[in-house]
Amino acid sequence: MTQTYDWEARRACKAFLALENGTVLPGYSVGAAVDREGEVVFNTGMTGYEEVLTDPSYAGQLVTMTYPEIGNYGFNREDMESRTMFLNGFIVHNMNEPSNFRSEASLPSVLKQYNIPAIAGIDTRYLTTILRSSGTLKGYLHCSDLEMSHEEGVAKAREWCGLDNQDYASKVSCTEKYVWDADDKQSFGFGWNKPVPEVEFNVVAYDFGIKYNILRRMRQHGMRVTVVPAKTGAEEVLAMNPDGVFLSNGPADPAAVTYAIDAAKALLGKVPVMGICLGHQILGLACGGERFRLKFGHHGCNHPVSRLSDGKVEITSQNHNFGIAAESLPDDVEVTHINLNDNTVEGLRHKVYPMFAVQYHPEAAPGPNDPTYLFEEFAELMRRFKK
Repeated sequence: MTQTYDWEARRACKAFLALENGTVLPGYSVGAAVDREGEVVFNTGMTGYEEVLTDPSYAGQLVTMTYPEIGNYGFNREDMESRTMFLNGFIVHNMNEPSNFRSEASLPSVLKQYNIPAIAGIDTRYLTTILRSSGTLKGYLHCSDLEMSHEEGVAKAREWCGLDNQDYASKVSCTEKYVWDADDKQSFGFGWNKPVPEVEFNVVAYDFGIKYNILRRMRQHGMRVTVVPAKTGAEEVLAMNPDGVFLSNGPADPAAVTYAIDAAKALLGKVPVMGICLGHQILGLACGGERFRLKFGHHGCNHPVSRLSDGKVEITSQNHNFGIAAESLPDDVEVTHINLNDNTVEGLRHKVYPMFAVQYHPEAAPGPNDPTYLFEEFAELMRRFKK
């Protein structure tokens, strides 16, 4: 497919990204003509922009893709990880027209449909080095037709409250409980054609920003999952008589979701519990650990994680800005996985209660399927608990 460039049209779509440190990066708009502030992060994945765009964990963030060519395979609704797009904005070096047999629409058209501003023409390598050196920064993405100076954009970035101590989980959560894939027609996807097994376990999953592929993986491991809103109390969950409870991924600061921490404390010891990403952080806090902010977060699908039980290395997909401090964990909680880039905690397990959690995304399968065994571990945990 031959791609044509209308440079005059691009010059007319003036846009810029302003950072709180005073840096301004000009470009051109390739999404919705709106302005949005957010926390600027970078994602190192070479593919997977559809999943990034529809991952609720990116709520409140302006996501920079370090891979320079984005949009090549268009957009396919089958690849969406949630009901909509939750990120605040999208930053790329070059936006391409689609050329793929699965593409249903171009990426710019879908960004406009979901009212997500996006900017192209940015030197994303330069932006990434800024974020790696200074840490995550607040930014303001100007893509509207309104006249705005660079100085005004910097001022708006500095004025934004940021994500610290902000509860975004309740903003992205479902509002009513529902059963995932009640007719067993949704637990399939591109590359998965196996029949789902018989239901062996009934699991209640907290939706702090849950991804569809997590739900698919659980169903593929014999679990019937009932998804509940983020603020559902532990008593209501236990009244549903689940075989296990799952705490999902989600955006922003785990310390702000105090209702979830309280629920996790009430659930520990009463039912098997598994957590991923934000769920991992919530369980860490519920056990008495402390959270801290990572310098520039972990965002991408190539993070090496060591499983301490046998030293095996898993290549993982990750998306978080906070971590649990290993030294803050009590003696009855053990660290099971560590990040080989910075030695941060990537997994924990309670020594007394049936509970474990990981910071990364075992459902994502960024090429390798290394961590999918964790869903079987959850199933085995529920089997032992039943006995």
